[in-house]
Amino acid sequence: MVTPTRFPLLARNALACALLPVLLALPAPVWLPGASVAHAQPAGLPDLGESSADELSPRLERRLGEAIMAQSLTDPDYIDDPDISQYLNTMASNLSAHAPSDTQQIHVFPVRDASVNAFAMPGGFIGINAGLVVAAQSESELAGVMAHEIGHVVQRHVARGLVQQKQTSIIMVAALLAALVAARGNSQAPEAAMAFGQAAAIDAQLGFSREAEREADRTGFQMLSASGYDVNGMATFFGRLMALSSVNERTSTSFTRTHPLSIERMSDMQNRARSLSTGAAPPPSPPDFYFVRAKLRVLQAASGQDTIDAIRFLESRAMEATTGIEKAAAYYGVGVGYLRRRDYAKAQEAYDKATSGARDHVMLAGLAIDIATAQGNADKALTLSRAARERWPQQISLAFDYADALQRTGRHSDAVVFLNEQISRYPDQPRFRQMLATSYGGLQQPVAERRAMAEFYSRTGAMSAAVELLTQARGMSKDFYEQSQIDAQLRELQRRVKEENDMLKRFKS
Repeated sequence: MVTPTRFPLLARNALACALLPVLLALPAPVWLPGASVAHAQPAGLPDLGESSADELSPRLERRLGEAIMAQSLTDPDYIDDPDISQYLNTMASNLSAHAPSDTQQIHVFPVRDASVNAFAMPGGFIGINAGLVVAAQSESELAGVMAHEIGHVVQRHVARGLVQQKQTSIIMVAALLAALVAARGNSQAPEAAMAFGQAAAIDAQLGFSREAEREADRTGFQMLSASGYDVNGMATFFGRLMALSSVNERTSTSFTRTHPLSIERMSDMQNRARSLSTGAAPPPSPPDFYFVRAKLRVLQAASGQDTIDAIRFLESRAMEATTGIEKAAAYYGVGVGYLRRRDYAKAQEAYDKATSGARDHVMLAGLAIDIATAQGNADKALTLSRAARERWPQQISLAFDYADALQRTGRHSDAVVFLNEQISRYPDQPRFRQMLATSYGGLQQPVAERRAMAEFYSRTGAMSAAVELLTQARGMSKDFYEQSQIDAQLRELQRRVKEENDMLKRFKS
């Protein structure tokens, strides 16, 4: 929904060298979708040491995760969907608030992969495959898997595994980071598409021990119970995956291969579930779960035929649904599928069926806005997005929709005011700054346009591009005070770029 930027990233040469300590020490701020921005200070080259699990400190582990996530927007497997991200991270926040010990901030991101899997990366970043959400039968099942992954983070299994297996794992991480450095300045670089695939490979290579898996189970159960989810969710979902794997190994899920499920583990989970169960009926899954699951069934499609298959499945699910909300969610998914295929008439028909009986949901409101936008009816999209924001003011996707509608109707002055408000409210969302640059461009304000895009680039790791744009803005400005502000920004960015380049030079040989 955002107008493509006119400013390409600056290219850098790939460095075929071991870059783990380099990127761990990078001082550049990194944007993390849905999480706070970490402003790390220069710390020199870290010493990974020999054997202690504490040698990869939480701060350095976080920097490693940030380095990987910095390329998330260029990885085609990353699902950039505010509704899905907000749902997953709200769940993660609820669970981690009940962690048995202090833990670093958790950030969950969706991955466009139909396989049933989830993986924990360094620094509290957790990838959830679309296929896993689609396979879950209830929100408690999804929460059970997420709690297990958070358990790995709480117990620092990733950091311990990297240190203990550094002869193999560190080599893999270094190769990944070398590709990321090549992609940092070039969003079109093929290496940019390797980020999540290699991150998942590192997760598999670590091969958590049986004790680590049990430890994650126990920690997860505590969080699951304290957060109000059905404690049977974890055991039920894992049991179904284990049964699927035992019936035919060729159909075993990715999760069972990367997180081996033994009879002993399953028995322990079932016993814990029984001991923690209150005997009350499990809470019903909220509407959000069904809408997110339906959308991900469509978004995981890798081809046009896969999209058609998803539409057909959801149409049959709508006919069989036993509750109104499940029927509405299924028709919502059908609408998303047809919108993806640019069949706007059928998308509208599916929306009408989903909203029959006066049913409403924030994601249905978003679908109506998307249909209007796709049909070129910007005025209708603006009216719908304004009303939806009044109804659901906390939904960040609607803020993007409203700003986009303002821009499409030529209301750039209003968009600038609104976008600056959103930047103050959501400082960790760089897309608002990118949109702000678009509106400044529409208002013929090239200095402000470049400054906004420079801020966008600096928050997404493209420091050299940010310096170039600020330099251009400095040359265009005639205002002394504005020039002074830009000079201060340039000095800070140039300092960071120089430190980065100096560190990289040490590893070129």
